[in-house]
Amino acid sequence: MIGSGIFIVSAESARLLGAGGWLLAAWAIAGALTLIAALSCAELAAMLPKAGGQYVFFREAYGPLAGFLFGWAMFLVIQTGTIAAVAVAFAKFLGVFVPAVSGRALVALGPVVVTPVQLVALGVIALLTASNTTGLKAGTLTQNVFTAAKFAALLALAGAGLVLGGGEGTALRAAGFFEARALSGETLAGAGFALAFAAAMVGPLFSQSAWNNVTFAGEEVREPGRTLPFALLVGCAIVTSLYVLTNVSYLRALPLSGIQHAAEDRVATAAASALFGAGAAPWMAAAIMVSTFGCVNGLILSGARVSFAMARDGLFFRGLERLNGASVPSNALWLQAGWAGVLVLSGTYSQLLKYVISADILLYVLLVVAVIRLRRLRPEWPRPFRAPAYPLLQIVYCAAAAAWIALLLVGSPGTTWPGYLVLLSGIPVYFLWRGRRGNSGES
Repeated sequence: MIGSGIFIVSAESARLLGAGGWLLAAWAIAGALTLIAALSCAELAAMLPKAGGQYVFFREAYGPLAGFLFGWAMFLVIQTGTIAAVAVAFAKFLGVFVPAVSGRALVALGPVVVTPVQLVALGVIALLTASNTTGLKAGTLTQNVFTAAKFAALLALAGAGLVLGGGEGTALRAAGFFEARALSGETLAGAGFALAFAAAMVGPLFSQSAWNNVTFAGEEVREPGRTLPFALLVGCAIVTSLYVLTNVSYLRALPLSGIQHAAEDRVATAAASALFGAGAAPWMAAAIMVSTFGCVNGLILSGARVSFAMARDGLFFRGLERLNGASVPSNALWLQAGWAGVLVLSGTYSQLLKYVISADILLYVLLVVAVIRLRRLRPEWPRPFRAPAYPLLQIVYCAAAAAWIALLLVGSPGTTWPGYLVLLSGIPVYFLWRGRRGNSGES
């Protein structure tokens, strides 16, 4: 979950809302929604600990087409696009220490211009993919080491701001702390504020996504009925709480304008510099490099399990269902790396992620609804963990998410509709694959 978002996206949210209190509210509400969804997912993960996780949940709750559309969106944009974006973020922060790693053109391959940043990003993806093909232990060891390091770095930043800062966040009830204003100075109210708040939650929600990835390798987890719910609930509770505290830290270290106008939106770097001086910037860059490296590893480790599960059902490229000598789906890992590399070179990953965030939330809504549907369809299935406050929490989540999607459709249609088109583009592909499977006589 912890990648580059928490260090950057608060700048855009602060510009949209124009009030420190509402910035914290956006992160807190995003965190509450994440925890509710994780509670629902925990029930499904404990009940169906299979490779592919959410793909399997959708297949069982709604049928194979819904499962395929989830896997299609993950492979085409959501998982691979995030891998590309976070790997590029790692390379950009490496440029703080190695000036040669920059965005300048190095070579042109037709319409594609290759830069040192892109080459480093490709190298990171290839290195971590190769590491994960050697076995699950290598991938999890890398993940554990870098998770501990990036968590410690973010906790240190949050703690320093809380203890040493003296900015706007010292008095949460101060006049104007919840008075939302646009950058033009006009007060936001009514429909205008609702649209601004919906747009401001895009960054926090994206930063708190990917928690469902832990279910993708469910088949390889020991004691999944206990381990998966524990990982989902404790992990999400820790991360979402830390995110809110980090934003309180930002407000204590910087004035709101300092968050809104942080250079290149690097709010964490600006906060660290305000607390410890300009010499803290390289340390912050190093911390973000650790965070993004660990994030890319986790995305690579988990994402290939979805393609593997789809191929095992005969709904994706043949050969992806094969395991190598280390009992991992190496073909699926390398195909994922290849497509992520294409997105790195195309430079379109950032725009694609903006397009699919609303579709991604729709997939989370369907995940939550799957709990209700499977309790009715399969009441006899064993459930080592049951989501509490059923179905109240599920209804609250769906209502809040539906309102958010509706506001985005009205306020930001240009970056909302394309996401649903990406999702729907999988329908003809699904029937094409089913047709090929039928013609080849495969079961």
